[in-house]
Amino acid sequence: MGAEDEYEGGPDRLVEKMAELDEGLAEARAATLRASLADYELDEADAALLEMNERGLDGIEYLPALPVVAIVGRPNVGKSALVNRILGRREAVVEDTPGVTRDRVTYKAEWMDRRFSLVDTGGWEPDARGIDLSVAAQAEIAIDLCDVVLFVVDAMVGATSTDEAVVKLLRRSGKPVFLVANKIDDARHEPEAAALWNLGLGEPYPVSAIHGRGVADLLDEVMKVLPAVSAVASYEIGGPRRVAILGRPNVGKSSLLNKAAGEERVVVNELAGTTRDPVDEIVELGGKLWQLVDTAGIRRRVHLQQGADFYASLRTSAALEKAEVAVVVLDVSQSVSEQDVRIIDMVLESGRALVLAFNKWDRLLDDDMENQDRRRYLEREIEQDLAHVAWAPRVNISAKTGRHLEKLVPALETALTSWDQRIATGKFNAFLSELVAEHPHPLRGGKQPRILFGTQASTRPPTFVLFTTGFLDPGYRRFIQRRLREIYGFEGTPIVVNMRVRERRTR
Repeated sequence: MGAEDEYEGGPDRLVEKMAELDEGLAEARAATLRASLADYELDEADAALLEMNERGLDGIEYLPALPVVAIVGRPNVGKSALVNRILGRREAVVEDTPGVTRDRVTYKAEWMDRRFSLVDTGGWEPDARGIDLSVAAQAEIAIDLCDVVLFVVDAMVGATSTDEAVVKLLRRSGKPVFLVANKIDDARHEPEAAALWNLGLGEPYPVSAIHGRGVADLLDEVMKVLPAVSAVASYEIGGPRRVAILGRPNVGKSSLLNKAAGEERVVVNELAGTTRDPVDEIVELGGKLWQLVDTAGIRRRVHLQQGADFYASLRTSAALEKAEVAVVVLDVSQSVSEQDVRIIDMVLESGRALVLAFNKWDRLLDDDMENQDRRRYLEREIEQDLAHVAWAPRVNISAKTGRHLEKLVPALETALTSWDQRIATGKFNAFLSELVAEHPHPLRGGKQPRILFGTQASTRPPTFVLFTTGFLDPGYRRFIQRRLREIYGFEGTPIVVNMRVRERRTR
């Protein structure tokens, strides 16, 4: 039995009831529910959300691209420990073995009420032979992607030749650089940090990433130079919609870009991770202009096989920062792979709209047995491995020949419309009360959590907040999401349902 099955409770008339809804009455009821929240303990964030709800914003929020801080340095200097310290939680994998690869490279962080993206380049460490070249190449990519660089050096070891190679790059970049002298666990070690002045990057900041010493002071200084809006991922509001074309190596991304752009402008090389993507190309598809965001404007390809996955995820993260909708390209002639699912999950995590493009479809059109089998297996793979994105529009294309490329446009438009969609508060609360009446939340420990009030906090992606008297099971939250989709569509966009558990005020 699936996690949501216990909430099924048989058929209901939710769709009909919502279609018959008297919107004026629904708004009045929602206002009453909203007023009853005065009996509960609310904080400032709750008050701000409810005030926004009362103003009835029409909702399209253009969130500027967050400024980006990149952490660079050679293996084992404590980059991941610093990431965890800044995030205030254990997100990055920290192990004694250098080079523990992770999929996540971009994290959302906050300091002094300012939000920013943190790029951790510790995900892939090269072998010892190519260490100078590789660390420098990694630093070069990170510099390209960020607004501010934190260059981490192990102060107890001192500056090495690798560190000096990176310094040359950092100096040329013109970006603000903070020299972080890590592993200064107490005041006695501070002279070790002072020795790093001779790197020529200005004042070293002594910190202990593991113990947290000095990190707050460092971040205070970073905030003084960090721009409010990223210069590397800035975009024009109201311009062409921004599309990232993603997918694992050799699934046909480059052919798709070439076909969309109408000419050969992407260098295609068989070596994974070597494509030079177009720099924010404006292309015309279906009579409309679209902006294809590049995957980070990386100038020089790095022909190092071990790093290919790491670079791919770094570039994917950067593209998603800039995009509004992602087209994930899958190769139908091969099984859906773990890497395909990982890329789709990165899109979900970024909150961007999503379209799935099944490429090389022409190969499955012949009626021989092998192709029939592959078509059958593909459907089964989609049902099993992509069930969590069953709401994403699917387009079957052949990027090489351009077949059905025009079908991408309605799919993109559908996904973006859903991404921008807002449900009025009256309607949303009527939906919740009908749903709960038909399918109550199961008792947990003799208690039944109640939903007091719900509102859509934002769009892009549609984000709903439920004020509740207790935690709702994850399965019940997924059930709410599924029914929202069944009634309001939301095809092509993730939906976020957050809870705020609040207790009654004690008189």
